[in-house]
Amino acid sequence: MDLLEISKNNSKKQAPFYIKVLSLFSVVRGYNILLIVIAQYLASIFIFSPEKSLRYVLLDINLYFIVLSTACVIASGYIINNFYDAETDKINRPVKAKIDSIVDQKTKLTIYFLFNFIGVLIALLVSWRAALFFSVYIFLIWLYSHKLKKYPLTGLFSAAILALLPFFAVFVYYKNFSEIIFTHAAFLFFILLIRELIKDLEKIKGDFVHNYQTIPVKYGEYFTKILISLLAVLTLNPIYFLLKYPEIGGMKYFFYTSVVVLLAFVIVLWFSHSKRNYVLLHLILKLLIVAGVFSLALIDYSVIINKILLN
Repeated sequence: MDLLEISKNNSKKQAPFYIKVLSLFSVVRGYNILLIVIAQYLASIFIFSPEKSLRYVLLDINLYFIVLSTACVIASGYIINNFYDAETDKINRPVKAKIDSIVDQKTKLTIYFLFNFIGVLIALLVSWRAALFFSVYIFLIWLYSHKLKKYPLTGLFSAAILALLPFFAVFVYYKNFSEIIFTHAAFLFFILLIRELIKDLEKIKGDFVHNYQTIPVKYGEYFTKILISLLAVLTLNPIYFLLKYPEIGGMKYFFYTSVVVLLAFVIVLWFSHSKRNYVLLHLILKLLIVAGVFSLALIDYSVIINKILLN
């Protein structure tokens, strides 16, 4: 029996424990959390602390606590987002909605509060400032899920900012305020804005039915495509400046590829008119972000060698 069959029979029969675990993994989007954890560590190694050894970064207990706290808070964020989007997801993502519904809403809320408590408690082991940061982060995620995401500009910008905040926690921890970090952040911010707009185009039917005033719902698909195209052009600015930094090393090939991908992305966008097309474009952006995460390891070959050799 697969997850969908169990979801259909959920009202008649209690689902096995392992099925509930898989359903919860879908709710918290475990694959995204794993990617964020990898990205935090790679950014810590190659961007935030290039002068420290690989062993020092990997064995840094405070960094471990920050990453673990981030994972807990983001997992709880996906849960509360799923809680508020239960009805729209039935229209926008019917298959995923059925899988997610295997775990009842009361259980989801219990796990939501538990993850938040654990996240703040772990952050407190680093410092009271870290605990305060994650407490504010939890509140902002709830505010976004409950209110902000229903409105055009606040929903767009708050989603992109919330996605960047986990890296801000590590950034503040290492106190590395170099220009290259801000330029990297600008590149990622533009990509995240484009991704949010594509997601809104993908979910326009459910958002319209439930009166979520997203940009596609309020201003239409044509305007949204113009905005995405403009953001794609703006993304070329941080790419241009990043390519001028010799420190990026082999990551320059990722940025060259990004220019080609964004150009093809915009062309395909203007020929897209269905949810299926927007899902494909969303997948392209996901792959671009994943490639960007792993290409961090190519920033500077000498840094990699030095980190391995340093004690």
